[in-house]
Amino acid sequence: MNLVKFTLFLLSAVVSASKPEEACKKVTPVNNCISFAVSGGTGCAWMCEYCANNLGTNNYYFTDGVCSYESGGCVGNPVAGKTYTCCSA
Repeated sequence: MNLVKFTLFLLSAVVSASKPEEACKKVTPVNNCISFAVSGGTGCAWMCEYCANNLGTNNYYFTDGVCSYESGGCVGNPVAGKTYTCCSA
């Protein structure tokens, strides 16, 4: 499956899920990155956990900086339906 088809499949599965945890259970990173969209009410805490779990490391970053770690944990302001990408460092 080429990258465009895989990304579209992944995005449609995530966007169509009523809860983020109902999205694809098996994600395969492409070029050490994963892309996904979130539904309303999903915060950076979930996004950071999702990236860490699916990339297999806590050493990753968001390509647009939407989420970052501060003293209170993973924070930021994700927008529903927007595509986000995280990559292992």
